[in-house]
This record gives sequence, structure tokens and C-alpha cells, in this order.
Amino acid sequence: MKTNNFIKTVRWMRNHKKLVLFVIIMILIAIMASCMDGNSSSATLAVGMLVAGVEDGKHVVDGPLTTDLTHEGSPDLLLNEIDQQIVKIRPMSTPIDQISRYAGSKHSGSMIVDYYSVDTKPTKATLSDDVAPVNESGGDGSSPIGVINTSNNDIFDPTDTILVQNTPGYDATGKESRQDLMLYVVSRDNNGVSVMAVNGPTVGGVANCIPEISKGVSLVRMGRAASELDVQSPQFEALPVKSRNLCQIFKMQVEQSTLQRLANKEVGWTMSDQEEAAVYDMRLGMEKSFLFGSARQLWDNNKKEYVYFTGGIWNQAGKDMFIESATELTVNNMVEMMRQAFTGNAGSKRKILVGGSGLISRISKLDYTRVITAGQHVSKWGIDFTELRSKFGCLYVLLSEVFDEVGMENCGLIIDPEYIQKYTHIPFSTEQLNLKKSGVRNVDALVMTEASCLVLRYPKAHMRVQMM
Repeated sequence: MKTNNFIKTVRWMRNHKKLVLFVIIMILIAIMASCMDGNSSSATLAVGMLVAGVEDGKHVVDGPLTTDLTHEGSPDLLLNEIDQQIVKIRPMSTPIDQISRYAGSKHSGSMIVDYYSVDTKPTKATLSDDVAPVNESGGDGSSPIGVINTSNNDIFDPTDTILVQNTPGYDATGKESRQDLMLYVVSRDNNGVSVMAVNGPTVGGVANCIPEISKGVSLVRMGRAASELDVQSPQFEALPVKSRNLCQIFKMQVEQSTLQRLANKEVGWTMSDQEEAAVYDMRLGMEKSFLFGSARQLWDNNKKEYVYFTGGIWNQAGKDMFIESATELTVNNMVEMMRQAFTGNAGSKRKILVGGSGLISRISKLDYTRVITAGQHVSKWGIDFTELRSKFGCLYVLLSEVFDEVGMENCGLIIDPEYIQKYTHIPFSTEQLNLKKSGVRNVDALVMTEASCLVLRYPKAHMRVQMM
């Protein structure tokens, strides 16, 4: 009988294969769901909790250590990414601080920062005295040798060549040519610089004589020329110049009473909103110090300690341009400004002009030509600039109301972003003050701190612009 029932069951399953397969699948799904519920229950049981230790410590039981437990038991252990947050707070109002943060800062182990910068050797001088013609050879067939005195004899070394501007040279036949006169430095001593003419005139059969050269002409130092057997050359050494700046401790404190926090408000004004406003005010103050601060160290008799003040980059710039007219700015002024900003300093071809409303207003009123064109808006370092293009380089222009606040609305500062460096002794950080526990007052308090300074590593690459 049992055998017959089994045979009937097998036949029924063969005839209803799809139904049997469906039932099996449903059973498997039910088993998997049951397993997942069991794992979920285990995960719920695995959430840890904090218990107090013997010496006010915190210990985790019944689960792993998580970030939530860390914030609860040791709120200062995990660091918040503060710097990326403050970069986004109104960057157009604090361009110098903004650019320095994007460029990165170097850690300083002291509040006093000493740094070195290397300048380039001068390439031009002027003739101090008139030079009379020299037509007599040394007697051995060599070219005549004359002595010149310049405004800076020390920049010329033996084997240097000198281009005498606006003084015509001569061709191989002895005729005056379009090329300027070129001299070759033989030696230098206390009497002056001894030179021979490379392309001088031929007088009485003597080639390459030294013609008359007028006082005040420009002399340009060019490349050195060695002979075949020369192994050595006059030495060239460069010494860096030491400069110093001081880090200033910038602080801002935000407080909110407990009752203020608990009170109902018409709008959602929280501690975070106050913190954002405080960060903006702090950065605005830092911007003014970074621009126009004076590097000093003062003794505070009440605190019985020194207070450090950082030096601004306005006074660190190595070049000046004065525009005489205070009411009009011409395209010629802009061309001259670009020329001075981008030449003679070996800096980059993209610089930044940050100026007051008076200067920016006059620049905006110019009718630009093919020489200087107003390009599109450019976004760099989180700031929107207006680009001015010229044959000398590109200038990113931005209004800075800080210049207006200090009474310099007609002034500006051209900086080379490649040569601005920020030094940080204490990185920007926030700290919760427990004034309740200390018995000071019943408030939530937050203090923000940074100790830093800005330096211009290559002063000649930066220029002050002042409309007088």
C-alpha cells in the first residue's frame, strides 16, 4: 500500500513539475530571510555602549568602537576638517588669504620666521663719464684698450660683453652700421673697467678702435666670450638675502548661553550660524593684517608676555609704479603698468592685481584695444577674476574692499602667486571651552585659533600701484 502511495506521489510530482519547483524556491527564500533576520539581530546586539572607568575614563562594552561612541566619550579625539570649510566662506572678500590657503602653507616651528630669497644680478648700468676715442694699439697688433667708468662697475667681469645702446658700431670694412657698439671686458680694477671694441671703427690702419661714447648711455651686460684655451671663467656667486616676519596669533571666540540655545526661535539661528559669521570676520581681519600689518614685537605689561604682530605683504613688494593723474587712467598707463609688472623680474606671466574701488573703476572705464584686451572671467583659487591680456602677460583683476577700508581706494597690489608663501605655526583649529564646568558662565563656547604670516619670496616679482 505504501509503495503504491509513493508511486502515485512520484507520478503527481512529474505531472506538476512547475508547481513543485515554485514551492522549493519559496522554501529557500523563507530560509534565507530567516538567516538575515538572525544576522540583523546579532548586529543589533553588537552595538556597544560606554561605561565609566576607575579614573573617569571611558570603556566600550558589548560592541566595537565607533565614531559615534568616540564623539560621545572623547569629543576632541577625532579631528574635523576645518580648513576646507573656511576656504568656502566668502572668498571674494579675502582674496589674499584665500590664495595663500589654496597654495598651501609651510609649518613653522617658531613664531619668528626667517626666510631667504635670491635676487638676480643687475644687467644694466649707465656710463658715468664721457669716453674719448682710443686709436692706439698696444704695439703687438692687438686692438686698443680703453677704460670706462659706470654707475655699477662691479657687475662687469672679465670676458663679459657689453652692448652700448644708441651708439653705432662699425662693419668689417670700417663703415658705420646699424648695429650698436659692443665692448669686450679685459679686466676690472679700482680705476674702472678696461674694455676693447668688438665692432669699432678702423683708424689709421688700426682696427676696432674705441669711438667716442657719451656720458649717460645705457650699458647692457651680455654673455661671456672665452678663448679656445680658456678652461676657467671668472667666478659667479650668489648669496641669498635674509628677511624676517612674525607669526600673529589670530583668535575668535563664539559664545551662546544655555537659555539662548533652548529658547524657541522664529528662524533657525544656531551656534553653527554664529561660527560661520565669526570665521568670516576673523578672515577679514587676517586679510588686513596680511596686507598692511607691521612686523613688531611688543611687551604687554598687563599680560606679562610678548605679543607678536605680522608684517603685511604691501611693504614687502620690491617695485612701485606711480600714476600721476588721480582722475584719469589711460591705455598708455595700463601698458606701462603691464610692462613694469612683467619685465625685469623673471616672474611668471600670470599675475594678480588686487585693488581698491577707485583703481578698479578707472580700469573698467578704459576702451581696450588690440594691445590690451579684456578677456573672459576666470575662476582660480575659488575666486572669479576679470582677465586682462597684453603682450607682456595676463593680469587677473579683482576688487578688494580692504583697500577702501584703509583709505587706499586708488591703490592696488600686483602679486605673483608663484612667489607668495604662507607660514603656519598653529594651523586653523577650533576648541570647545567648558566654561560651565569651570564656573565662569553658563554658555557654550567655541574659540578659533591660527598663528600664521605671509611672505613674498621674490620681492621684485610684486609691485605696488599708486595713483597720486
